[in-house]
Amino acid sequence: MTATVLVASDLDRTLIYSAAALGLTMPDPVAPRLLCVEVHENKPLSYMTETAAALLAELTADPAVVFVPTTTRTRKQYQRIRFPGRPAPYAICANGGQLLVDGVPDRDWRREVAARLAQECAPLEEVHAHLLATADPAWLRKARIAEDLFTYLVVERDLVPREWVKALTEWADGRGWTVSLQGRKIYAVPRPLTKSAAMREVARRTGATTTLAAGDSLLDADLLLAADAAWRPGHGELADAGWTAPTVTALEAAGVLAGEEIVRAFAEAVAREGVRPAGGVGTLGA
Repeated sequence: MTATVLVASDLDRTLIYSAAALGLTMPDPVAPRLLCVEVHENKPLSYMTETAAALLAELTADPAVVFVPTTTRTRKQYQRIRFPGRPAPYAICANGGQLLVDGVPDRDWRREVAARLAQECAPLEEVHAHLLATADPAWLRKARIAEDLFTYLVVERDLVPREWVKALTEWADGRGWTVSLQGRKIYAVPRPLTKSAAMREVARRTGATTTLAAGDSLLDADLLLAADAAWRPGHGELADAGWTAPTVTALEAAGVLAGEEIVRAFAEAVAREGVRPAGGVGTLGA
C-alpha cells in the first residue's frame, strides 16, 4: 500500500506574502520574479516567487502527497487564494476550527470543535468584549469576530503599547485563550483551537505516515511540534522569540525568499521519503 506524505503549511508570511511583507532587500534588477496568488477587491494582494510556485505545483502533482493549506484565515479569506497545481483536497481554516473537504466545511469536525471550546475556555463574547473595552481608539482600526470561533483587532502596530499586549496575554491565559500579534492584527484564540488537532484529523483520514509543516507565528508552534519535520522562516513571532525544537529547522531566509526555501525543503523531504513529484520516478516506500 502506498503511504502518504502530508504537507501542512501556514499561509501568510510563511508560504504567501503581501507586498509589505515581501522583504526584498536585494537590488531591483536581481529581485525574484513574483506570481500573484490572491486578488482582493480587484487588487493584487499576496505573492509567491515564480520558483516557489513551480516547486509547489510539482510537489502537489503526485497523488501520494497531500498538500493541506493551514491558516488562521476564515474560509472566505482562504478561498481568495489560487495556488498553482492540483487543488488541495483538504484545507484547515480558522486556526483549526474549520476543516474543508473539497472546499466544503466538515460539519462533524465543527461540532467536535465547538464542544471542546464550550468545555475548556471562556466564552468568545467575554473575550471580544474585553478587547473592545481595553483597546485605545487611537490605535484601534477594526475589531472582528471570525467564524464565531475567535476574535482579532486590526491596529496601528507601532502605537500599541507593549504593556497592553502583555496584560492582555496574561488576562487571556487565565481564561484558556492565546494572544498572538501578527503584522497589524492582534489575535485572541481559544487554546483548544489548534491547527495541530485538525492536521492530525487529516492525517487519520488520508492514512499519512509522514507529516511535514511550516509556520511563522506563535499560533503555528503546536502545528510544527506535531509534525515529523517542520520549518520556520527567519522572520515572525517564532523567529523573534528564538523559538525552535528538535524537529524544527530554523531558516535564516526571511520574506518571500523564505517561502521559496520552505517549499524547496518540503520537496527535498518528500524525495528523501521516496516520493517523486511529477516527472520523477518512484513512490513512497519504494
